Amino acid sequence: MSRWYLGIDTSNYRTSAAVFDAETGEYYNSGRLLDVKHGTLGLRQSEALFQHTLHLHKQIENLPKGIKINAVCVSTRPRAVEGSYMPCFLAGENVARSVAFLLGVPLFVASHQQGHIAAAAFSANKFDLLKSDLLAWHLSGGTTELLLVKPDKNGMPQAEQIGGTSDIAAGQFVDRTGVLLGLQFPCGAELEKIANQSESIKPFPVKVKDSVFSLSGMQNKVEQMHKNGKTSKEIARFTIETITYAVDRATEQAKLNYNAPVLCAGGVMSNKNLQEHMSKKFGAFFAKPELSGDNAVGAAILAAKQNGENLW
Repeated sequence: MSRWYLGIDTSNYRTSAAVFDAETGEYYNSGRLLDVKHGTLGLRQSEALFQHTLHLHKQIENLPKGIKINAVCVSTRPRAVEGSYMPCFLAGENVARSVAFLLGVPLFVASHQQGHIAAAAFSANKFDLLKSDLLAWHLSGGTTELLLVKPDKNGMPQAEQIGGTSDIAAGQFVDRTGVLLGLQFPCGAELEKIANQSESIKPFPVKVKDSVFSLSGMQNKVEQMHKNGKTSKEIARFTIETITYAVDRATEQAKLNYNAPVLCAGGVMSNKNLQEHMSKKFGAFFAKPELSGDNAVGAAILAAKQNGENLW
């Protein structure tokens, strides 16, 4: 018998709603990117919040009709740590609280990051990874963190940051490079296509210490390459290769201290070259492309878990 759960996620650049069946693993995700003016590098929080409020009901309307929802979970903050907050998550939280009240079902909350981790483990068919310690990368437009993930007493993934960038995120580096090359924000998919037209390029040897690195200098490097007349495909390939180099070194250093499997989540981790490298060297696990970026499937899975479903 089907046991459906509703998840809602209103991150900085995607409005998402999803349902997940804890009995069969079937899911439906309905999401749309927020509208960003061409040539710009994103949205103010007030604009993101407005667009989520405008579009969330449409994403919910795209979900299957007539199913019985057992519980609701919504992303209420970027990370499950004190002080983590972004106004855009208020749009999803308000709707989720209203839906749960009207349906008379439990309401659970999670962080956006916990949703990414759950969605990646599910997509990789590796829920068992969430039973014990693991290393998880969260590479997205606003986050580049290497995490040590442990299950809490209820099995929820609790993450401690042990590495990542000290300044701009990998996704920000990708998007700033893409906008410089005239691409539409967010630029990851288009930049990957352009990069694949180039031969392999030697990355910049980013300094990585204790799994922490800086990418802001790489933005300056890319801007200089552009001024010097380097082709778009060379610049795009350099960007991807440099991110791969930094992630490789940070993972390598972390593995010296933690003998744990590696799970990769976030939109930047959908890059095929990066996935191929991490899989070959570290045996890393990944989400499918549709669940790599922001989505509400992870929130729906965490609704099921917090409602007592034995998923892992």
